[in-house]
Amino acid sequence: MHHDIALIATIAVGFVSAAILGYIADRMRLPPLVGYLAAGILIGPFSPGFTANGDIASQLAELGVILLMFGVGLHFSASDLKAVRALAVPGAVLQIVLVTLLGMGLASLFGRSPGTGLVFGLCLSVASTVVLLKALEERNLVNSAAGRVAIGWLIVEDLVMVLVLVLLPLLAEVIGGQVAGHAGDHAVPADATTITVNIIVTLAKVSGFTVLAVVLGPKTVPWMLTQVARTGSRELFTLSVLAIALGIAFGSAMLFGVSFALGAFFAGVIMSESHLSHRAAADSLPLQNAFSVLFFVSVGMLFDPTIILREPLEVLATLALVIIGKYVVSVAVVLLLRYPLGMALAIGAGLAQIGEFSFILAGLGISLGLLSPEGQSLILAGAILSITINPLLFWITGEMKTRLRVALPVWSARHGKKRFEALTSELAVIQAQQEARDRQHHMKIQHIVETFPLFSSIDEASHEELLLMFRPHSASPGDRILRAGDRGDSMYFIASGSVEVQISKGEIRLGAGSFFGEMALLTGGRRTADVVAVDFCELFLLDRRDFNVFMSRHPALRAAVSEMAQARKRMNETTDETEV
Repeated sequence: MHHDIALIATIAVGFVSAAILGYIADRMRLPPLVGYLAAGILIGPFSPGFTANGDIASQLAELGVILLMFGVGLHFSASDLKAVRALAVPGAVLQIVLVTLLGMGLASLFGRSPGTGLVFGLCLSVASTVVLLKALEERNLVNSAAGRVAIGWLIVEDLVMVLVLVLLPLLAEVIGGQVAGHAGDHAVPADATTITVNIIVTLAKVSGFTVLAVVLGPKTVPWMLTQVARTGSRELFTLSVLAIALGIAFGSAMLFGVSFALGAFFAGVIMSESHLSHRAAADSLPLQNAFSVLFFVSVGMLFDPTIILREPLEVLATLALVIIGKYVVSVAVVLLLRYPLGMALAIGAGLAQIGEFSFILAGLGISLGLLSPEGQSLILAGAILSITINPLLFWITGEMKTRLRVALPVWSARHGKKRFEALTSELAVIQAQQEARDRQHHMKIQHIVETFPLFSSIDEASHEELLLMFRPHSASPGDRILRAGDRGDSMYFIASGSVEVQISKGEIRLGAGSFFGEMALLTGGRRTADVVAVDFCELFLLDRRDFNVFMSRHPALRAAVSEMAQARKRMNETTDETEV
């Protein structure tokens, strides 16, 4: 295989094998993602036959994570994060600490050092964003209270892992590893001052990125998106959405040291402030789905199946810690924080797996001498098997929830009821506010179509573009809106009120739903009449550039405007002749 087509080969073989095995998995009543993982194993370096480029596959998978987290951010506002913080922040931190301790204990049973156990435990403590979101989407739980808490929980986990990835190289020698890039006597252990300074710098970077995203982002990104949407180019709009998602993700990683996934999430949160967020989500969804498949394929490629035969007990112990240990810890933490049993079980099922951050951390552990390739294989085995079993765990959770409610009806009904009601109430208010904004936006479009039947023939996307192009303007009785002889730079649409068009021998009154000023734009000449407001008027202006752009995309609409303009011109001439 020539090197110059490695990217094409990896994508083509990855998609083809994932499509075939995903379909087979579905026919066997298994989740398609099991087929995607099997496809990765099939084209990975540990299986005979064609071997895809692992480095390219991992980067394509990172793209999938970026796009997926961007989509989450589009539907998960800063208000959502604030609403779930009371459970997501302490819950995520407690779970990471407890699962890491369990992982260290398991590693010590395997005869590993404490430093190795620390990295091993941390790898098992963080869940896969891709797997959780797929599970929530399949069960229509993304917008539920438990779904929003679980997503917020993962965001906190990502922030903690960003800190871990920065601190681990500093602590490597202290816990038995070595600093990457140093060796032997030349390695200088990091002292407490250095570690403290780096912690402060890391926290400052993450805080700076968060403040910049929350304060500056909503003021610039929606405006930029609006300007692009006004061009009416569908492909340019889609390109701009992807540019913003990938640009912010890459820039935040380079400048602030946060993960690509976290940067992409904040890009989505920023863009959610725009009323074009739904369109952005729809445009990016096909790419999200495609590249999330490559994520599972790349995970399968990393897996060495022989580890199951070489170390079956260690694989089973690791899997038990991920499936049972994380599930029990997550459920216990949620219940400890006084939230209901149903929410605890749902969150526990969603978090009982490991994924992308585990692989990144394991790779760092190997480079620092804290983790062996055997340890990485155990982590990968735990990831693949837990991802495969996760849908079954959701089914078991549903059965458990039903039986526990029957066995403990009073306790399950009362425990955490007040906090759950407060949380759901706050989330409902946030959702209602978002729906109100969307409803108001759609009402504006509907009002334009109802007021100006001229636009009823164009599609919904064109209505959206027209609304972006319109500039509101008001006029009081007696105000001169247009003056004869002036150069025409805008066309006016009357939303309410009425105006008088003053021609040489009389006046013509125009009311709501009418337009004027189009003749100068069509002919390129100057204004031929004065236009004066008779009532309080609400007007929409369409300037020359936007008029030409919009009409060029809708020739039938331009022809209708031209016909009306010519009819009005003939009427004006008839009025002049009659009065003469």
